[in-house]
Amino acid sequence: MKVKHWLLLLTFGLLLSVLAACSGNESKEPAGSDAKEEEKGEKVLNFLNPEAIPSMDPSLATDESSFIYLAATLEGLYRLDEKTQPSPGIATKHEVSKDGLTWTFTLREDAKWSNGDPVTAHDFVYAWQRAVDPATGSEYGPYMMNGVIKKATAVSKGEAAVDQLGVKADGDYTLVVELENPTPYFETLTTFGTFFPLNKKFVEEKGDKFATSSENLLANGPYTITNWSSTSDTWELVKNKDYWDAKTVKMDKLTYKVVKDPQTALNLYEEGTVDRMDLTSDLVDQYSTNDDYLVSADTFVYFLKFNQTTSDALANKNIRTALSRAFDKESLVNEILNNGSIVANGLVPTDFTPMPETGEDFRKVSGDLVTYDLEAAKEFWAKGLAELGTDSVELEFLADDDKTTKLLVEYVANQLSTNLEGLKVNIKQVPKKQRLDLDTAMDYELQLSRWGPDFLDPFTFMNLWVTDGGNNMTGYSSAEYDRLVSETATKFATDNEARYKNFLEAEKVLFEDAAIAPVYQASRAQLISPRVQGVFVNPFGATYEYKWADVGEE
Repeated sequence: MKVKHWLLLLTFGLLLSVLAACSGNESKEPAGSDAKEEEKGEKVLNFLNPEAIPSMDPSLATDESSFIYLAATLEGLYRLDEKTQPSPGIATKHEVSKDGLTWTFTLREDAKWSNGDPVTAHDFVYAWQRAVDPATGSEYGPYMMNGVIKKATAVSKGEAAVDQLGVKADGDYTLVVELENPTPYFETLTTFGTFFPLNKKFVEEKGDKFATSSENLLANGPYTITNWSSTSDTWELVKNKDYWDAKTVKMDKLTYKVVKDPQTALNLYEEGTVDRMDLTSDLVDQYSTNDDYLVSADTFVYFLKFNQTTSDALANKNIRTALSRAFDKESLVNEILNNGSIVANGLVPTDFTPMPETGEDFRKVSGDLVTYDLEAAKEFWAKGLAELGTDSVELEFLADDDKTTKLLVEYVANQLSTNLEGLKVNIKQVPKKQRLDLDTAMDYELQLSRWGPDFLDPFTFMNLWVTDGGNNMTGYSSAEYDRLVSETATKFATDNEARYKNFLEAEKVLFEDAAIAPVYQASRAQLISPRVQGVFVNPFGATYEYKWADVGEE
């Protein structure tokens, strides 16, 4: 049944590609210098980005934008192709031992860094060690590797030297990886940004300047990034002529501009300056019949995080439970978002992964665990206030500073303060990079956050909330939850039916404890020019794949 689900994903991905390539007949002439470039035979597509890129360091990146551009400029052992399957990257093949614990990758010998250095097995060893080295301060390194790569947990806790990590170079072009337990989804893990290689000599020479600007980056993927620094609101991806598969890359350049205002984005699209834009709720009805209109389902789940360490109120289970049930999610997705998003009443998204024994969708089997229930919310609220010995609570609500998020958090804040007597919610909107920094520092109370899957397995969501997990950042801790999740990677590593039963139980524990509050599962309503071809949307990992991008005729 897992194969059947892959086929559904493949069909969905191909459908997106066809729609993106064929939607619309309106003629749009590219504007400005890009028009001149295309007249000279260069292929250029122009896109928007909702924020500045938070990080181009694969060890430190944690967000959607960062991983999109890392995937465009770097390449790991494998790369997700247009069918959402791992295709050869720096690795040409691999072998797995009978016990499933040793993976041996054969690397191609024609891959180069953009400075001319060869890409070798040593680059993967260095990058993976760096990602779990506690001195690096990576969130994703421990999250992706602990319990998967041998000794990763001990290394990330400072209990073992980094050279004890289960990854070794057998010569320049053979990489040997030892796993803690059999990991059926490990091949897809290798497509993810945290597992990309790094040129040790270059990184160490750059020191603190590494990954802060175009001049302080190397590429080994389809594109190089130019005219970029950590504060840039414009940048370009330029074809990497040193990429081993450069003949497949059709685009000469992809340009990006940070635009947060939806009307500005729309104006740029309508004048033909950009080739894709995200529609906000107030624009969806107006453009839903446009030939370029496309809604694509997403696997990002948005939720409220409760920091139990900075607020006495949020340390109270009844208060958290009340907040989880006190806002109308149906109205939120239908009126505030209006883009095809759906209510989330659990953590693992709808249509993400099937139960191994029946093929039923995990979300359907797990059911609705946290629904809008105002009467119950008020009861939990009253109990929580009594336990706190107060009749009022004030909370700071942290969120990103784009317009769509502003409308969303204002709606949620109003619902909560209206429905729960004595509650005051103060909204704090900041640029995404700052929010991520505040999250890492656990310097917040209530926060709107989200998670997109990094590989095709519920573990990518459930491992978030284990005690002291690198992405937990809430103070939540449950021995029962930890046991259930840990067993899916250890005791039941090769028993998929038992693994999924544990996932079902763990998700129930998570919401019985009101660790977080699910809000919605996202969709994207966009206008996409028929010029855009071969840009694929991944259900996990980097959202957009640009290796096969091309310019189509209008």
